[in-house]
Amino acid sequence: MQENRTVSLPPLAIGGHVLANPVLLAPMAGITDAPVRRMAVRHGAGLVVSEMVASEALLSGHAEMTLRAERAGAPLHAVQLAGNDPHWMAEAARMAEAEGADIIDINMGCPAKRVTTGAAGAALLRDMPLAGRILDAVRAAVRLPVTVKTRLGWEAGAPTAPALAQLAEKAGLSLVTVHGRTRCQFYKGTADWAAIRAVTEAVRLPVIANGDLTDARDAPAMLAASGAQGVMIGRGAQGRPWFPGHVARFLTTGRVPAPPSLEAQRDMLLELYEGWLSLYGVVLGVRQARKHVGWALEAAADCAGPAALTPGWVAAWRERLLTCEEPDRVRTGIRAAFDDLNWRAAA
Repeated sequence: MQENRTVSLPPLAIGGHVLANPVLLAPMAGITDAPVRRMAVRHGAGLVVSEMVASEALLSGHAEMTLRAERAGAPLHAVQLAGNDPHWMAEAARMAEAEGADIIDINMGCPAKRVTTGAAGAALLRDMPLAGRILDAVRAAVRLPVTVKTRLGWEAGAPTAPALAQLAEKAGLSLVTVHGRTRCQFYKGTADWAAIRAVTEAVRLPVIANGDLTDARDAPAMLAASGAQGVMIGRGAQGRPWFPGHVARFLTTGRVPAPPSLEAQRDMLLELYEGWLSLYGVVLGVRQARKHVGWALEAAADCAGPAALTPGWVAAWRERLLTCEEPDRVRTGIRAAFDDLNWRAAA
């Protein structure tokens, strides 16, 4: 447990919803599915947001999009929608509201080529009039609070996030989240937390800072540089569903919580594994789980410390577990991997 200063932040409200804390789990396609979001909430995340849901595909009953929008047993159900047509975005928002969503988030930041090629996600940063029409249409379609997630801009030297935030404020949205990179950076380089301040100074809406928060002790610096009212954690939570909650506790207490014991991490992973099998079915569930198992092994090894490992420990267990198609063997392997790690840490 490490001493540090606390950060005094006012309660974060999204519409009429007051969050338990201002630390959010980012929506990540193919990653933050219902089992992951459920686990993050249990360990203290202030809000979790669904994977990106393609608006027209959701309306057509596409099975994958339906699963992405599934409620995770969290106090608040936030559904992120993506698309480039104001009409279909509005219709998808109405559908999500009818299915029990509490918050609608609009994706205007995804950098993936398959998304931007379709003029959605971060591509909307190059078409402010269309972005504005989408914000207006979704806001008018539902009674729920509406938020938007974006990036600094499409490319360096063209910071459009402040203008987008002003459109969001004018449309009546409740919150803006900004990832501190441009679309052209994808996930390279370092997130520019200070550049987010241009957004916080442009609007009176709450702004959430996102990008590269992987150590709880960096959260005060992220908030100070950006001027944001909260933080959102994406890749920093991969393999560590407890991490957003630990950041929230650090901001409140000034102390970094110890990571869960290796036994607790093993049990979390096994519970998540059952969740993926139940959500996706056995064949797809085994495959969906692989990346998470790999991240969990890396997180556990990091917690155990380098003295507990021989070179290649993570790689060896990844190869053994991630190529296995039989759930029982994977379960047994997870237990064996954590037993091995525990033995090494104790030795």
